[in-house]
Amino acid sequence: MTVARTLKGERLEKELLRLEAMKEFEHQYEDCAFICGIDEAGRGPLAGPVVAGAAILPKDCTILYLNDSKKLTEKRREELFLEIQEKSIAWSTGMASPERIDEINILKATYEAMRNAVAGLKTVPDILLNDAVTIPGITIRQIPIIKGDAKSVSIAAASILAKVTRDHMMIEYDKLFPEYGFVKNKGYGTAVHIEALKSLGPTPIHRKTFIKNFVSDQCNNKESHDTE
Repeated sequence: MTVARTLKGERLEKELLRLEAMKEFEHQYEDCAFICGIDEAGRGPLAGPVVAGAAILPKDCTILYLNDSKKLTEKRREELFLEIQEKSIAWSTGMASPERIDEINILKATYEAMRNAVAGLKTVPDILLNDAVTIPGITIRQIPIIKGDAKSVSIAAASILAKVTRDHMMIEYDKLFPEYGFVKNKGYGTAVHIEALKSLGPTPIHRKTFIKNFVSDQCNNKESHDTE
């Protein structure tokens, strides 16, 4: 029993040290009262929106297992999603629709989703820690951090908010279009998804500019499914 407790203590200490290492940028800019992490989910899929997350964590906040959303299991992400919302000073998500992505391109749509996320915060940040990008059209100071979702607790929190929010949306879309496997692939180009796209054509949530290699122009230019 003592050994089990000791091992548990060692694991906890290791996890706390890992999280402390992920606060490097938060410590670097600790003079800022409200530090906001920004990240996105869904730049690469063939279908669905791109979603951005924004999170302002308290400086004394500890959320065990917080990490880049891609390194976490779905179960862990769901648990952290709720804990982040509960413990954050402020949090928000923003999105850009498939139509908007086709209209202005995925990069500009991602920036738009990020601006929407920042605008939705109930507390105005003093600084933004962004995963790799500098967002146009924002006057708040920004710090782009390469692979920031693995280097900053604030960005990691934002990445989980974005990922889980988008996953929930794709699960709902799967109920409308079950043939495409959205509940599993979340809109990414898996074999099942591409086969359905070729045989059934695109849905209203497909990004027309992303699927040109899989459907004909004639098929792409008409709605093969009705959401009503």
